[in-house]
Amino acid sequence: MAAASVVRTVGRRSRRLFDIFVAEIPWTVSSKELKEYFSQFGSVQRCQLPFNRDTGFHRRYCWIKFSTPEEVQNVLQKDPHILEGSKLTLKQQIRRRRSQRRSQSE
Repeated sequence: MAAASVVRTVGRRSRRLFDIFVAEIPWTVSSKELKEYFSQFGSVQRCQLPFNRDTGFHRRYCWIKFSTPEEVQNVLQKDPHILEGSKLTLKQQIRRRRSQRRSQSE
């Protein structure tokens, strides 16, 4: 059982996340449409579009996770990104592990 937890921990450490933060998303665009749009640049692993529980609308920003850093660079090289007539604002998101965040705050 201890060996299994070691394998899971190593697997988590070796997984790297390559994310793009997208802002200024029109209200009418869904996570499915975002995933379809960004899939032209590479394999979209996940599209996280948070919603406001009170209003039921999304918050006009999301995170897109790609498989490789090359795919992220493909997205960043194209400018502008326009959906339904609105220009999207993109930023490469650098994620830190929770352990790194804790050590920096202490």
